[in-house]
Amino acid sequence: MASDAAAPDVRVVGGWASPFVMRVCVALKLKGVAYEFLQEPLGKKSELLLASNPVHKKMPVLLHGGRPVCESLVILHYVDEAFATTGPQILPADPYDRAAHRFWAEYADAKLPTALRTLRGMVDGDKAEAAEHVAAALERLEEAFAACSKGRHFFAGDGVGFLDIVLGSYVGWFRAAEQITGQPVLDGARTPRLVAWAARFCAHEAVADMMPDAGRLVEFGEALRSALEANASRP
Repeated sequence: MASDAAAPDVRVVGGWASPFVMRVCVALKLKGVAYEFLQEPLGKKSELLLASNPVHKKMPVLLHGGRPVCESLVILHYVDEAFATTGPQILPADPYDRAAHRFWAEYADAKLPTALRTLRGMVDGDKAEAAEHVAAALERLEEAFAACSKGRHFFAGDGVGFLDIVLGSYVGWFRAAEQITGQPVLDGARTPRLVAWAARFCAHEAVADMMPDAGRLVEFGEALRSALEANASRP
């Protein structure tokens, strides 16, 4: 994966299906920063990942000049500051707007991942309850979009920004969950602004090639579940 601007040794350690990894790739592409993508093995953790993130042992990890930066939200902040002279600004310039976008990003990450894993059958739980949990969170984020976008196309205004990247990284898995359950996740009746925003986000030039296909994500989820079960059964 490459782009026009030169960057000294930028690498991303992660998996193509992870929404958290996708955030980093979209941010780098938005900034026009060339990078190398290092795919993690299915159901396992590479030595590079474990050495680069010994605290949480999770992807993504951004390696910039050999130095690791961990956790997707932290990485987005880092990319915006480390490559401030190239590409658009990712975080809002206004302190209040920046605080609001950070608040809603953390809200999305607190409310969506576990419920989405339940809908996909990756963890045990009541799927109907999980679906309502996601729907309620998205209704809150619908309100946030109205406030943050100020009547424009994206949370950040006229272009993709921090909160767009954070929530947008879940859109592929929203669509995968819809295939699995047969029920809408982004519901035009309950969250019409977010439905329209998601279509614009997926069509953006920094996102279109990064957004994973829903059917491929469903297949990935099944393969990952099998790999994890096989790993757990080994002595």
